[in-house]
Amino acid sequence: MPTQYSLLTRLCHWVSAVMILALFFVGIWMVELSYYDDWYQTAPTQHKNFGIVLFIIVLIRIAARIIYPSPAPIGQKWEQVAASITHKLMYILLLSIMLSGYLISTASGKPIMWFDWLPIPATIAYADTQADLAGDFHQYAAYTLIALVIVHIAGAVKHQVIDKNSIFKRMI
Repeated sequence: MPTQYSLLTRLCHWVSAVMILALFFVGIWMVELSYYDDWYQTAPTQHKNFGIVLFIIVLIRIAARIIYPSPAPIGQKWEQVAASITHKLMYILLLSIMLSGYLISTASGKPIMWFDWLPIPATIAYADTQADLAGDFHQYAAYTLIALVIVHIAGAVKHQVIDKNSIFKRMI
């Protein structure tokens, strides 16, 4: 059994961590922009572009977790169960946030132009309220994800600082 995660898993973990936080804070910032702000059109476009990049990274990370063996779980049984549930919920929320972002962006029936290069077709445009419903879900799921990220970080710090089991070596 390995003592740390695969290089691919570690790279995906840290790149996604930065991107999740950046997309979260950009999302909060961009919804407050006025129509006359210079970033009014640019911020949502870049948010979509990098959201799709994050989607690809998350898919690669899921594949890497399946292909490469993970280190043995650490901590007490309840901590292992809590960590497993938290990780699964973070993946579910990430994919749900990305799906709802897609539903927001394609509600009008128009494709998303990924970096002005590749059209991502609008395959689901079911109602006038699609963007609003998906937008509400997107927002609350993002806040829930950030709450779980905080729990995840707190657990890692607890294992490193209090339990002194060098958990950071597994992911660095």
